[in-house]
Amino acid sequence: MFLYDLGVVCEEEPFRKLVNQGMILGENNEKMSKSRGNVINPDEVVKEYGADSLRLYEMFMGPLEATKPWSMEGVNGVHGFLGRAWRMIIDDRAEEMTLSPALTNDAPNADELRILHKTIKAVTEDVAKLSFNTAIARMMEFTNFFTKLEIRPREAMEKLVLLLSPYAPHLAEELWELLGHQQTLAYEPWPAFDPALTKADEIEVPVQVNGKLKARLK
Repeated sequence: MFLYDLGVVCEEEPFRKLVNQGMILGENNEKMSKSRGNVINPDEVVKEYGADSLRLYEMFMGPLEATKPWSMEGVNGVHGFLGRAWRMIIDDRAEEMTLSPALTNDAPNADELRILHKTIKAVTEDVAKLSFNTAIARMMEFTNFFTKLEIRPREAMEKLVLLLSPYAPHLAEELWELLGHQQTLAYEPWPAFDPALTKADEIEVPVQVNGKLKARLK
């Protein structure tokens, strides 16, 4: 408002919404305090799991406004996800840092395109709603799908790295460089999605009679 009075900015109120983040409790569901001895030192978490895991877990704990308890098992869980995302792109068995032999420059097939564009759409919408926990869950689903494939399209892997970068910037930046990019991903545009590619060509509908499953129709 001070800058508005000076004529430097054109809007009196720059904010559209106020969001109060919820409190993080100790693992015993009590408020963190030195007297209770349940304070978590972030430096120790970073030392053991890395800054990206700490950052990711804080956003994955639950809705931003909710009060939620801290869990080291949860930190370990998101650390495992980052490890899977890394191994999906990087060959961790090689002596030198190199891309996984599963990566291909071939275009994604229909199923892969659908998963890719559904993920981009969901993460984009979740970011706009500050629903960081569900955005991370979408990327976990993406990773679970592509990890099972013997061949993974490079295009899909690069898009995932861009989606992951606000949540795990250190890991994403390193992956981006290993994928052959000379410039930081901070200057890359956010991935776009095609709504038509988010829809499945075929769905399965279960048919029940008196509460019992009788058939599955496609």
